[in-house]
Amino acid sequence: MEENVFMTGRKALTLEDYLQYDAGSRDNLGEELPVMVYRLLEYSLKEELIGQFGKEKQIEIFRNAGRKAGEYFAKKMLNLDQPLDQFVSELQSKMQELKIGVLRIEKVDEESGKIILNVSEDADCSGLPILGETVCNYDEGFIGGILSMYSGKFYTAVEVDCWATGDRVCRFHANIEDEK
Repeated sequence: MEENVFMTGRKALTLEDYLQYDAGSRDNLGEELPVMVYRLLEYSLKEELIGQFGKEKQIEIFRNAGRKAGEYFAKKMLNLDQPLDQFVSELQSKMQELKIGVLRIEKVDEESGKIILNVSEDADCSGLPILGETVCNYDEGFIGGILSMYSGKFYTAVEVDCWATGDRVCRFHANIEDEK
């Protein structure tokens, strides 16, 4: 591909730039997309990454992308300076408002920092057939990123139950880890 002289010296596109939205640009269709369209994008990206790099690398890439999104989401859309119960309430409301999913906290161990939570009506997998494996790697990163920004500690989240394993919610175990 030839270099575009008009693009020379232009700054790299950031997530902040990419999320700029002109409401008048979709007068007829609006800003929402059906879950099917999201899953089409997600599935095709997963398949392409698996084909080029293997399944483990695809999972790593999706977790890392989810983490970046979760960190951005937490910094830009949530109040990080409030007690945990208020933070969770705001997070639940925002996730539901944006149709990301319905969050429920099952258990918090304040001493260890371990959190067990679930998300129902998840865009990644709710309604999928049983596939025999968890599939919400992006969500693992997203949750880890949000909890890391709120706590100031490096959290990872691992999905232990999923629609794709026959459950009706996505359940995650979130733990404080040594930063990578």
